[in-house]
Amino acid sequence: MLVKDIMVPKNMVITIDPLATIRDALKLMRTHHVKSLVVERNNENDAYGMLTFKNILYSVVANDGDIDLLRVYDIYSKPTIQLSGELDVKYAAQMMMNSSIKRLLIIDNNELQGILTMTDILGVLMDQIDQDEKDMV
Repeated sequence: MLVKDIMVPKNMVITIDPLATIRDALKLMRTHHVKSLVVERNNENDAYGMLTFKNILYSVVANDGDIDLLRVYDIYSKPTIQLSGELDVKYAAQMMMNSSIKRLLIIDNNELQGILTMTDILGVLMDQIDQDEKDMV
């Protein structure tokens, strides 16, 4: 199975401008029920970034940052680990485990194609288990 078959496609990925405040980012995360946002590029040769709950927890809660003064660009990760949608899912899972990360951006020709999370991969595994049980009955 390929990454592109199970990733969240680009049209469903929630993005944010790097100049947005952390308050705006948190509102967007709450509205869309997500734990991360893809940070938009400044130009076509720039890299995409990722803002996660972990970035916010570290910068705002642990270090007393102000959610109205901090901007996304102050705390997000850039560049992020990226993969092609044409890669087998097992290699994406191995990369996640080896790098201790929960999500990967799927990029082809320096254009965002989607995002892959551990939850997406485990969801496919659970669906396979359900299907195996149905086939046994």
